[in-house]
Amino acid sequence: MRIVCIGGGPAGLYFGLLMKKLQPAHSVTVVERNRPYDTFGWGVVFSDATMEAMRVWDPETATEIEDAFNHWDDIELLFKGTRQRTSGHGFVGIGRKKLLNILQKRCEDLGVELVFERDVDSDLEFPDADLIIASDGINSKIRNAYADVFQPDLVVRPNRYIWLGTDKSYDAFTFDFRKTEHGWFQAHIYKFDDKTSTFIVETTEDTFKAHGIEAFDQDQSIAFCEDLFAEVLDGSKLMTNARHLRGSAWLNFNRLICGRWSHFNGNSHVVLMGDAAHTAHFAIGSGTKLAIDDAIELTRQFEAFGHEPDKIPAVLDAYEEVRRVDVARIQNAARNAMEWFEVVGSRYADTLPPEQFMYSMLTRSQRISHENLRLRDKTWLEGYERWFAQSCGLTVGNGRTTPPMLTPFRIRDLTLPNRIVVSPMAMYSATDGLINDFHMVHLGARALGGAGLIFGEMTCVSPDARITPGCLGLWNEEQAAGWRRLVDFVHGQSAAKVGIQIGHAGRKGATRLAWEGIDQPLAEGGWPLYAPSDLPYLPVSQTPRAMTRADMDRVLADFVRATELAATTGADLLELHCAHGYLLSGFLSPVTNRRTDSYGGSHENCARFPLEVFRAVRAAWPAEKPISVRLSCHDWVDGGNTPEDAAIYARMFKEAGADLIDCSSGQVTKEEKPVYGRLWQTPFSDKIRNEIGIPTIAVGAISEADHANSIIAAGRADLCAVARPHLADPAWTLHEAARIGINDVAWPKQYRSAKGQYESNLARAAGVK
Repeated sequence: MRIVCIGGGPAGLYFGLLMKKLQPAHSVTVVERNRPYDTFGWGVVFSDATMEAMRVWDPETATEIEDAFNHWDDIELLFKGTRQRTSGHGFVGIGRKKLLNILQKRCEDLGVELVFERDVDSDLEFPDADLIIASDGINSKIRNAYADVFQPDLVVRPNRYIWLGTDKSYDAFTFDFRKTEHGWFQAHIYKFDDKTSTFIVETTEDTFKAHGIEAFDQDQSIAFCEDLFAEVLDGSKLMTNARHLRGSAWLNFNRLICGRWSHFNGNSHVVLMGDAAHTAHFAIGSGTKLAIDDAIELTRQFEAFGHEPDKIPAVLDAYEEVRRVDVARIQNAARNAMEWFEVVGSRYADTLPPEQFMYSMLTRSQRISHENLRLRDKTWLEGYERWFAQSCGLTVGNGRTTPPMLTPFRIRDLTLPNRIVVSPMAMYSATDGLINDFHMVHLGARALGGAGLIFGEMTCVSPDARITPGCLGLWNEEQAAGWRRLVDFVHGQSAAKVGIQIGHAGRKGATRLAWEGIDQPLAEGGWPLYAPSDLPYLPVSQTPRAMTRADMDRVLADFVRATELAATTGADLLELHCAHGYLLSGFLSPVTNRRTDSYGGSHENCARFPLEVFRAVRAAWPAEKPISVRLSCHDWVDGGNTPEDAAIYARMFKEAGADLIDCSSGQVTKEEKPVYGRLWQTPFSDKIRNEIGIPTIAVGAISEADHANSIIAAGRADLCAVARPHLADPAWTLHEAARIGINDVAWPKQYRSAKGQYESNLARAAGVK
């Protein structure tokens, strides 16, 4: 084949040398606009997995790169006058110039043609090429020429950064956070050879402009950074090798992903690679890794399908299918880390103590979890667990410290024995709204299973507030008596506390039981619906009546009556349901609230009636007991609420007296397109807790103790609500505690004989003798 790589970065060079090594008959050319052995940039970071792959595919290159590597295990943080360090993180760094020089020399040795000082404007300059690798970077001319095919999605991120170097050698990957009169700056520092370190300085756009840096030249920018980070520089100077950039040399990071990665231009197959196809933020240092992995995977597919030109289409399809998954995984982690740095000042640096700030920083990508930190640096993590337990009022001894998820949590006069919540889950098993034996067994079993707080399902405030005929209700004394029986059982047989979530279905009411057709309207026995606006939930749903003020008065009275009845049950916490498209949520979302009166339009107007209800409920609920509010923090649809809107509403409820925000999302409209994933709703809780300053409950795909411990320890939430895992395992909390080696958690006395055997079986399965 005739192969041309446009762009002489890691992707183009490495692919070129691999293909020439495997098939010397290939004609391979790498075209680079810069001069020979003249590259820009400071150090780059590799992963162990990428290095292992390079050893397999070209040991000669890998050996030379490894000989030039600088390896370090430690991460050090300078923050608010403290210096903290943790080990076991295993980074390797190399100078970008050194890396490219190694790859260039290897290409020459194998017979790859290197063409320098040629700026390629079009792939059509190489009509004889069978395959053209567009590895020409983030501003790829080739990709931009076929934008309608490649469908690039390029987002300019808000933070500013400048990429500098210093001749000071650091023995740890160092982060230094400095606050000025206008905001926070952070430095990312790592050694890449025996005498030079990369020194990246980053800040927000507002802070950048407030300091007038946009008017600086490079020398003024360097002087500013040297003064700001004088402590960590300790007399060393900062250097730039970007004199080709105009002005201050501060940049914005561009996040890129493409809809397609390959195209046939009529003569040649063109495929994107490296930064031309995707970018990953330097916060996790994966740009070079992705480029090398691209080159390896495309080579692997040629080895699998064959090196003949007619195999190229199948090769490119397989390459894109495989790489798209891995790139998405890396980009998700990079996005989490990037967004952490973008909001680090107001959300974390201003609010978290240094110890928790360190933990939050280490786990910012959500790829590193609580137990992964234990594997990396057991001593550091156990020290942090002791600090966290002490901050919760626990006395810490010499043994295993109570992990974060099992620490107590106090709010008003309520103290929960641990941070695990049985999430409200609709069971559709009531008759006339009454708790029956099923609910006693269902909720009682989960109280015995060790959770700190047990929620019943959404409990409706009137017969016409129900979702289905099988929903629980709280509009009469008989229903309250059922709740008293449940609360008495839970309090008498466990340390768990009980929460009652009250709500009104609104336009989502009068539907069948879930297993008979979720959200489908009742064929008979339904009731009239009302909502903020006369919009049906589904095309086949009943159209609700737009509420009048008289309707609002009646509903408000129903909520107050339900609250007064709840107060007689002995329940410990009340939650007001303002999520998932039900009545109060319907007022908060522009998707469902089309009113033009004082109850629609602005945030203040949309929240007017839900806040009226909340204030009335707060007044009717005992002052010493807390109230939480469940919010849909993202509608997942164009024109719907976003996390920014949720934060505005959370602040309103906080000011009205809410004690907790239960951070869920979605289910407001069937047009939603949620982005699911590991701990996918935790960022909503993180934002509201640390920006609004109110305790939160995190929900969504929390299924392991490791998840809960990571969330609680990092300060992303105060409580973790677990739903489906609790359906599968009523004793989820006890079992997860045992699984992570916490054996001093009390089991119900009736079940104690099983505890030792269960723990022994876990130890045996783990290979512990």
